Amino acid sequence: MASEDSVERYQANRQAEIDSSTIYRAIADAESRSELAEVYRRLAASEEEHAHFWETQLQEAGVQPGDRHPSWRARTLGWLAQRFGPAVVLPIVTASERTDSRDYAAQPEAKDTDLPSHEQSHARLLDAIETTTGGGLEGGTLAQLEGRHRSASGNALRAAVLGANDGLISNLSLVMGVAGAALSASSILITGLAGLLAGAGSMAMGEWLSVQSSRELYQRQIAIEAEELAAVPEEEEQELSLIYQSKGLPQEQAKQLAAQLVANQEKALDTLAREELGGSAWEAAGASFILFAFGAIVPVVPFFFLTGILAVGGSLILSAGALFLIGAGITLLTGRSLLYSGFRQVIIGLAAAGLTYGVGSLIGVAIAG
Repeated sequence: MASEDSVERYQANRQAEIDSSTIYRAIADAESRSELAEVYRRLAASEEEHAHFWETQLQEAGVQPGDRHPSWRARTLGWLAQRFGPAVVLPIVTASERTDSRDYAAQPEAKDTDLPSHEQSHARLLDAIETTTGGGLEGGTLAQLEGRHRSASGNALRAAVLGANDGLISNLSLVMGVAGAALSASSILITGLAGLLAGAGSMAMGEWLSVQSSRELYQRQIAIEAEELAAVPEEEEQELSLIYQSKGLPQEQAKQLAAQLVANQEKALDTLAREELGGSAWEAAGASFILFAFGAIVPVVPFFFLTGILAVGGSLILSAGALFLIGAGITLLTGRSLLYSGFRQVIIGLAAAGLTYGVGSLIGVAIAG
């Protein structure tokens, strides 16, 4: 008879596979390319088979698995994939596949089965899909990758959650520090809005400099590539082949693709540029500004309508709710408990606010004295 800890582990593994299948099917529904959508459906079917494996373990332990229901995290990630596109959630799903592979390799029921190699194969496949030019693969390549899988694959979301978190905690701490000094509601409001603009502007400028510096470096490299492509196309063809092999393509497929690109030098340079340069620095700056401001406005809102202790209390309550939501958003990345992540975020944020409120009170007393 399996121990209670083993049964809990079986149930957790089963739920993880149900969630993965749910997310893959949502991604498949959101994918416009039929070949790629079919790959996601096959991955979903594979995860459903894995869920069946753990259901069998539960039944052998005398526990009935019950109906399959995806978690709120899986439903949320599925909604994000359908609303904003598969690229939003693919990094999260890839990381989960790697984690599952390591976990299964250490579990006695799974380590001698195909489960660890399947999950590792899923991660490799997703890596190849995520990093290939244009965000997807063509039909022939997909067939080869999926064949290997069957014989044996977000960042944006993280930036959104952490950007809003930075804005919320930094401006909440600023507002509470000023409130602790017993300044008027209008002074607190002006300070909070100034903090929002200063923080969001600083974040945007930092992001712009980071992306633009990278782009300028890569642009210089692309200019060198143009010269080399004109002078030694054979060597550049080999380089392109290695790039695509590093992305998970089979050697022969990578060579064929590189040869096609080099045959059209303009297309080859465009491919190299897309591989290296990525998105616009202004887009990155704008996104950073908006995300920081979105979080930073929360603790300021009550001071538009209230004064004194009511405004301070309203700011803390509203900010605590927003902190909990951000903590919940973090669980989409980590897979941790919703309540644990939510309340942890609330405690950290309110502790920072309490510290600055205390410091502000001391400064206010010193000035008044």
